[in-house]
Amino acid sequence: MLRRRKKTPKLVRHAAPGPATGTRRRARPDAVVPAELVIGAGVVLVTGFEPFGGEKVNPSWETCRRLPATIAGLRVQTMRVPCEFRRAIEVVAEAIERHRPALVVCLGQAGGRSRLGVERIAINVDDARAPDNAGAQPVDEPIAPGGPPAYFATLPVKAMVAAMREAGVPAELSNTAGTYVCNHLMYGVLHLLDASGNAARAGFVHLPYSEAQVLDKAGLAAMSLESMARGIEAGIAAAARHERDIRIAEGTLD
Repeated sequence: MLRRRKKTPKLVRHAAPGPATGTRRRARPDAVVPAELVIGAGVVLVTGFEPFGGEKVNPSWETCRRLPATIAGLRVQTMRVPCEFRRAIEVVAEAIERHRPALVVCLGQAGGRSRLGVERIAINVDDARAPDNAGAQPVDEPIAPGGPPAYFATLPVKAMVAAMREAGVPAELSNTAGTYVCNHLMYGVLHLLDASGNAARAGFVHLPYSEAQVLDKAGLAAMSLESMARGIEAGIAAAARHERDIRIAEGTLD
């Protein structure tokens, strides 16, 4: 009696899954991937303050709003900062943690100045001649008790000044960020980065009044917001290009 042989089951090779036809839209050749979706894309965090001291606008935030989406290959992330001691540092610290920027460029208003002022140094003291927007008015108080007396900006400040001038915008290297919330934020950000070992480079730029702010302020200098934005863009591009600062004389005799 003949017996049937048992059939040996055949191995079935499964092809690697591919895109389902008819269920996924084919990407256009000219499609642009948003910078925020690119893994590993570099970020520059640019901050500007809310209005203070009775002003209706603050040129630092208005300048942020006019910056392009990318500068020198870095995605521009802007944020509006409260003009408040302590709180200003807290919100920027949260943004640094969230966005992991390569560069941090903080902007602030310095009414009366005629040029963009790239700050060289921040000192460890609050000495407010007027209250902040929350009513706080610290006098002769350290920003970080036990912290260093001062921090130098880690951005290439002289290269930034040179680039701003090349863009046709008046600029100068400044050796005092004051003792109000601007200096408070600059020191606080540099202290945070240093204490945490974060390699991001940071600094501060002071801006003059905008033209609209001096309509009722005779004799005070002003600059157009378009010029400020152009200067800040040039400065950020220079900071992205220069790991080390250039060596040129920018000191004063006073």
